[in-house]
Amino acid sequence: MEKDSLCNKFQNAVSDTQLRHKSILDILTKLEESNARVNRAIVKSVTSCGCIEINATKQCYNKPSLQEVKESLKNHIEGELCETCREKIQEELGNHMYYVASLCDALELNLDDIISKEFDELKTLGIYSLL
Repeated sequence: MEKDSLCNKFQNAVSDTQLRHKSILDILTKLEESNARVNRAIVKSVTSCGCIEINATKQCYNKPSLQEVKESLKNHIEGELCETCREKIQEELGNHMYYVASLCDALELNLDDIISKEFDELKTLGIYSLL
């Protein structure tokens, strides 16, 4: 494992700067709060700004091959984020990542190891890892 990876640097910086919310209970509630703020920023992009729309319909999984299923699936987002909404969502995601790293630190887990393991599973199993 590369000890100077961006994930490790980020987790170390979070650990060094965290003073107020050191308790696992504080971290868990702040993580949930930050998750809600990410969701709210996305919803505001639709309902207040209107730069994106959500047009959800039933997904069709009964195709002859997994590749055809993959190609037919939609993310239900129409339009593109404006710069203001993009910046707000990035800000909220960054805040959320802070609390993910904080949770890892409190539980003595290494964020880089977790991401590396998940990446290896995705490489090995590909689309089947998600079934």
